[in-house]
Amino acid sequence: MAILKRPIAIRILIFFVFSVNVHGFYLPGVAPQDFQMGDALMVKVNKLTSTKTQLPYSYYSLPYCRPEKIVDSAENLGEVLRGDRIENSPFVFKMRESQMCAAVCRVKLDKKSAKALKEKIVDEYRVNMILDNLPLVVPVQRPDQDNVVVYQHGFHVGLKGIFVGKKEEKYFIHNHLTFTVRFHRDIETDSSRIVGFEVKPFSIKHEYEGEWNEKTRLTTCDPHTKRAVTNSESPQEVEEGSEIIFTYDVDFQESEVKWASRWDTYLLMADDQIHWFSIVNSMMIVLFLSGMVAMIMLRTLYRDISNYNQLETHEEVLEETGWKLVHGDVFRPPENPELLCVYAGTGVQCFGMILVTMIFACLGFLSPSNRGGLMTAMLLLWVFMGLLAGYASSRLYKTLRGTEWKKIALRTAFMFPATVFVAFFVLNAIIWGQKSSGAVPFGTMFALVVLWFGISVPLVFIGSYIGFRKPALEDPVKTNKIPRQVPIQAW
Repeated sequence: MAILKRPIAIRILIFFVFSVNVHGFYLPGVAPQDFQMGDALMVKVNKLTSTKTQLPYSYYSLPYCRPEKIVDSAENLGEVLRGDRIENSPFVFKMRESQMCAAVCRVKLDKKSAKALKEKIVDEYRVNMILDNLPLVVPVQRPDQDNVVVYQHGFHVGLKGIFVGKKEEKYFIHNHLTFTVRFHRDIETDSSRIVGFEVKPFSIKHEYEGEWNEKTRLTTCDPHTKRAVTNSESPQEVEEGSEIIFTYDVDFQESEVKWASRWDTYLLMADDQIHWFSIVNSMMIVLFLSGMVAMIMLRTLYRDISNYNQLETHEEVLEETGWKLVHGDVFRPPENPELLCVYAGTGVQCFGMILVTMIFACLGFLSPSNRGGLMTAMLLLWVFMGLLAGYASSRLYKTLRGTEWKKIALRTAFMFPATVFVAFFVLNAIIWGQKSSGAVPFGTMFALVVLWFGISVPLVFIGSYIGFRKPALEDPVKTNKIPRQVPIQAW
């Protein structure tokens, strides 16, 4: 009966896994938010990013318009380590109420701010914003395919160009933003859910008559005359003393995309960053094929090992050739067994962290809507996997006839993490010197140390204690008493 029940249980498990895969769900706690017509929509700003420097900066490090009071959003550990700095902004929309040429503020550049803008334009920095937890994207028409639109994260701070008839290169800032908010409307309740947040940036030198005040009407774009900004033919130049007026349009468009599918567009977008999905897919294929080859080799090795254990005379051993000659020396303890055990334990810790992270990701617990969730999950899993690291290193150490398990536990707990922490501390100091938002604050650094010493180190010692109490693993083949002579190889 047990033999008959086992395939049924396996089938039920496989059906459950595939049903979870098909009917994907969102991270628990991330619930949709319904908006009625006229409700306020708060746009938040995030870090400035660049694929050239990889150093993020705060949005308000540039002379952009500021709200009356800058409020930082609550960020998890992963967001801080990624350099995210989510803050409020002066951009406020009203649900399903379009706006045209809304003036935000007027800024006059000094020498320092003009230099900062030029540096960010040269390094191709992008401005990132968030609305209802959706990142801002720029739709781009693909030149090689008709009617195919790809999306890029954020819009460029500005661009470089040359006026007609001149040779000197100039810098221009994107000071007019045309936002498009896509929403899915519920016919029964007339409530709406945001499913898309797009922008088209423009650079335009705004003009007005008289003195500037809050009620000044611009001549370059005016909602009363229905004059909108559609191009950057007269761009706004970035120079010391330049007067920049920041404006925006917002248009609301109803969409058939439902809230549960709103991230599909973002996951298929073309970005300058590495295509992580393709890399993970390739790794899974390699692991699958490697597993098949390993199974075939294990069957061969088991057969050879059984033959070796039945050999009685030394003459029979001499009949073997090639790599099979080293079967009597494979399980001989190395010259530095402690280091091998530490590396093995650290490897088990890494493997456990990656495996559990991938399982959580497949089940939907690491949804992209949970910003910084992947980094936080990997860090916490690394800390708790210290139990497996201590167990694996101590068990292998006992197999190699070691006796001082506390020394191995200490090395496992500190060797690799200390190396990474020192490199991290040096890099963080350099980033701090660059005044980047990617620099980890002192409070977060202290939290990492507490996780290391307060959780990871004790778990490593507990795992080592448990592993050392277990009986030593027996070698599958006998080890020769006299080591085989290995010829000295050229360096």
